[in-house]
Amino acid sequence: MESSAAEKCDEISNRISGLVLREPLRRGWLGGFALAFAFLMLLNAAILWLLIRGVGVWGVNVPVAWGFAIVNFVWWVGIGHAGTFISAILLLLHQQWRTSINRFTEAMTIFAVACAGLFPLLHLGRPWVFYFLLPYPDTMDLWPQWRSPLVWDVFAVTTYLIVSLLFWFIGLMPDLAVMRDHAKRLWVRRLYGIGALGWRNSARHWNRHETACLLLAGLATPLVLSVHSVVSLDFSVAIVPGWHSTIFPPYFVAGAIFSGFAMVLTLLIPVRAIYGLRDVITERHLDNAAKVMLSTGLIVALGYATEHWMSWYSDDLYEGFLVHNRMAGAASGVWWLVMICNVGVAQALWFRRVRTSPVLLFITACLIQVGMWSERYLIVITSLERDFLPSSWADFHATFWDWATLAGSMGLFFTLLFLFIRLLPMIAIHEMRKETVQEGEPQP
Repeated sequence: MESSAAEKCDEISNRISGLVLREPLRRGWLGGFALAFAFLMLLNAAILWLLIRGVGVWGVNVPVAWGFAIVNFVWWVGIGHAGTFISAILLLLHQQWRTSINRFTEAMTIFAVACAGLFPLLHLGRPWVFYFLLPYPDTMDLWPQWRSPLVWDVFAVTTYLIVSLLFWFIGLMPDLAVMRDHAKRLWVRRLYGIGALGWRNSARHWNRHETACLLLAGLATPLVLSVHSVVSLDFSVAIVPGWHSTIFPPYFVAGAIFSGFAMVLTLLIPVRAIYGLRDVITERHLDNAAKVMLSTGLIVALGYATEHWMSWYSDDLYEGFLVHNRMAGAASGVWWLVMICNVGVAQALWFRRVRTSPVLLFITACLIQVGMWSERYLIVITSLERDFLPSSWADFHATFWDWATLAGSMGLFFTLLFLFIRLLPMIAIHEMRKETVQEGEPQP
């Protein structure tokens, strides 16, 4: 039995490391990477034009001072939450089904937060003075305004990125050592060896690795709840109708996990099919991820219902007008799209046939992604278009550069994702080996 378990472990190591070390460059990967890189170049062009001409190239106006930049920021930060949820919370809850997908989702989190961090800086208009948001002693004795939630964002998102990056890298170290030991070329072994930081698979190393992972999981778990809660405070502390609401923190957190798991399934299902990983990322993983998405989707639907209920129950003139304007005004198409995708389409996840069908689940996840981005648009844009003073009302019209920046951020995300798939093991080798050994142990 011991030899059989050892053979299975070696097979896992060879198979997963072989996806990087021995798998030839496929035309599909090259085509996808070229397309993602082209959109990344579009992002560079959009940023360059923004720096030359200013934020006037976007559709922002008075009173809609927050446009696509903040919509995209909230959307990308939310997408990153699924990776932390899978890596940290499910690790502490001893959920073994996370093993096959946690590495991929951790990488997705880092790339999504990197994309999110671009937009507040670009929204400043003068990104080169972003350091004004940082607390440091300067000659003019200027300090950040700590009562502003925008300053809270800087610390929340930065902390989230640092903890996620550390968690991902520490979990990657044993697998980098496996890649080092399996690589045939000297320069490849040296590169992976540098990343492995001298890992020698000793009991001492494993003990410290397990301790570090548990500590970082404990740090990352409250971040899942706090980061998007802080992002929601950007809106809820304002008195603008549609923003000034106490339900925003839990509503935003549920929406973040909802959209994050939708992105996980959108990416995992094609990767699972292309690389022949159906026996590693099984129907059970798809089913469980879909169940989490269904649960958080119901919380989001409850948030919609609560928002509409309170606008009627409070008898507030401005809140009531805002809800009516969203449903029947100029942006009513966006409102109906949100309800159809986030509430209507999500109900299909009640059926096991949908949860275990890769095609149906992929379509459902894509529609939910569209709905969640539209929800952020609805919250940010429509609330500002119609404020307290009718004389200052104005409609927002996105420009080519708004859409180019959004598409370019997707190019950045997918460029990093393609490089990750090609250069690093997308599945945690050591965790798969550990699960194999535990399954082979005799049961009492």
